[in-house]
Amino acid sequence: MRFKNLRMACGLGVILLGVATMAEAEDRQNYALNVVTVLGSKEGEASLPGSGDSVSVSDIRKHSYDDVNRILRKIPGVYLREEDGHGLFPNISLRGVDVGRSQKVTLMEDGVTAAPAPYSAPSAYYSPTAGRMNKIEVLKGSSQVKYGPHTTGGVVNYLSTPIPKKQQFYLKGLYGDNEEGRVHAYVGDTMDTSFGRIGYLLEEYYRSNDGFKVIDTTADFTDGGDTGFTKSEPMLKLSWESSPETLRYQKVEGKFGYTDLDANETYLGLTESDFDDNPYRRYAATRFDNIQTRQSRSYLRYGTELNEHAMVTLTGYYNEFQRNWSKLQSVSGSSLSSVLASGGAALDVMRGTAAGTFDVRNNNREYAQWGLLNNVNFDLTTGDFTHDIEWGLGFHQDYVRRDQNTDTYTQDASGVITGISSSAPGTAGNRRQESISISSYLRDNIDWGAWTFTPGFRYEHVQYEFVDFSTGGVTPGVITAQDSSDITAFAGGAGLQYVFSDELSAFGGVHQGFSVPGPRDNAKSDLDEETSLTKELGLRWKKSDALSTELTYFHTNFDDLLVKDNIGGGGTGDSENIGKVVSQGLEFKAQYDFGIANEKAFKNPYYLALTYTNAELDGDSNSTDAESIFSGGKDGNKVPYVPEVQFSVGTGLEFEKWGVFVDGSYVPETFTTANNVDAQLQADGTTPDARFGKTDEFFVVDVSGHYNLTKNAKVLANLHNVGDLEYIVSRHPHGPRPGKPFTATFGMEVVF
Repeated sequence: MRFKNLRMACGLGVILLGVATMAEAEDRQNYALNVVTVLGSKEGEASLPGSGDSVSVSDIRKHSYDDVNRILRKIPGVYLREEDGHGLFPNISLRGVDVGRSQKVTLMEDGVTAAPAPYSAPSAYYSPTAGRMNKIEVLKGSSQVKYGPHTTGGVVNYLSTPIPKKQQFYLKGLYGDNEEGRVHAYVGDTMDTSFGRIGYLLEEYYRSNDGFKVIDTTADFTDGGDTGFTKSEPMLKLSWESSPETLRYQKVEGKFGYTDLDANETYLGLTESDFDDNPYRRYAATRFDNIQTRQSRSYLRYGTELNEHAMVTLTGYYNEFQRNWSKLQSVSGSSLSSVLASGGAALDVMRGTAAGTFDVRNNNREYAQWGLLNNVNFDLTTGDFTHDIEWGLGFHQDYVRRDQNTDTYTQDASGVITGISSSAPGTAGNRRQESISISSYLRDNIDWGAWTFTPGFRYEHVQYEFVDFSTGGVTPGVITAQDSSDITAFAGGAGLQYVFSDELSAFGGVHQGFSVPGPRDNAKSDLDEETSLTKELGLRWKKSDALSTELTYFHTNFDDLLVKDNIGGGGTGDSENIGKVVSQGLEFKAQYDFGIANEKAFKNPYYLALTYTNAELDGDSNSTDAESIFSGGKDGNKVPYVPEVQFSVGTGLEFEKWGVFVDGSYVPETFTTANNVDAQLQADGTTPDARFGKTDEFFVVDVSGHYNLTKNAKVLANLHNVGDLEYIVSRHPHGPRPGKPFTATFGMEVVF
């Protein structure tokens, strides 16, 4: 079945490519491969019939941010559950969807899906590294029908470094607390030749850090300070464009990128009393926790003009991801969150001060995805109406393969490991899931005077297959369950914009979304897709380059809310349709630059991004898993990790030679489970569980500065969490976890 569908898609791609190359061009355009971006320029954002925003490369580099959580807090309507303090494993939510592992958001890099297996296993154990990006775009409104498979949440598109139009060299180096070392370097050029314009980009991004936590030491373990990570990311881009003398504009671009991550990261948090004493402590039993990942990503993209009114783009892509997260699974046969909440002898084993056993699960998994995307844009005029029509057709295939096992450690009363036994590969999770999708969308941007109307429609048909293998015995691998199924989903919407003047416009829209279940969820558990209906209404006002504001009201109804199997929990390990949720609120952003407004010799920017949200269950939760994040949720209860009011605010002062910038983010306390309890107790009110309760309120301030040595070189200083605030940012995967403490980095940036 897999190869038949792949041949069909390849044949379709060849036909479309042939149509493109046979068409006779009537006029040349400076055509860009516009499928890379979901928003385009700032001017494009202002003309959207819905809400969208972005963070530019200058904003990313201003504070030397590498953590996407800190970057996205500048965008209203985005909710974030931090986990590791570095942004390695982001948990992103848009407008009230489940935050777990960003699995309800369509993550993309350069317009290509980036999650390891967005249909079969969308949890973002890989997410593009924010620090190497040129731009990050977020689309929340009614314009997202062209993107899937999770349209109930929205889109986060990471734009990597583009091939420069002329020769450019970039080098940035940083050093700081916790042995932080970072290097970002690239060189690129676009050259005119007799064969056309040839471009290239060669890039490397490297970061290492010893971590800000310290593991309890024992007699046979003394290196408790190494809780950090190393990451290396080389990338190569090549492009060819037709020369001006050719009859038809054409462009080909290829990319290959690779990520190698080795992190001594854990799922385990602390007891509340230990957190109060030292939030950056880690228990001795986590000393074997480590994740190693390898990710490769590639695409080949061809674009051409069909004529002066039409253009086509064909993209083929292939991504692979392998990871093995060896992490503490249980202690003395007890679940980790129950041990943290109830204490006792198992907690002493965890601390390394008592004899006992603990299990470390090797979550060894392999993922791959590949596909073909075809996008056709054409414009036409009918009477007083101007149409900009976009049609897309896509084929996608992905899979996940689990082959897990468990190591059991025995320790004595001093924490010394006296024995290790390992189960065979596949004895702790042995299965394969696969998805094949055919999708299509059609969108028309209709201009009529001051009005712009944008209807759109998306269709998706997904074929699922799963195979469960036996996990018992010395040689697991016998098929115990196997099935296939298919699902068809539709999404439609329309956006409307009215331009009152060059300064003021209004927009609104209605968007129907869906989020598809995975192969086992649908074929084995018979789960339905999650659906939603979003309405929004907003105003944009831009007085000048110095002043702009936007206010948006949104209201979303979620039906059959799909909650993926627990992150870090024991529980059933099954996903669930838990019921209905209503999320509504206001998003406001404003920017003002006193220097530009008053024609000063300096810049003095101010910004505010504020979100008010009321996200509640509409009816009792249907969850039957006692450890689920939604278990025990009652009608009217708050959605976990979605704050009621959050905001980011900042200012700066920049002269020709130097600049300094201050940014602050406020997030109130939130419930971490849908039963909305303060105590560390499951929905039954008696079972201890450290995942239940609240996070802390916090207001974190970051400061950065630079001094220009020459027009090509500057020195940098970055201070994060300058108040050294200690706060609980999450209770998942297992128990209270801290935000990053105060850190300082210094370095230099060179561009020429």
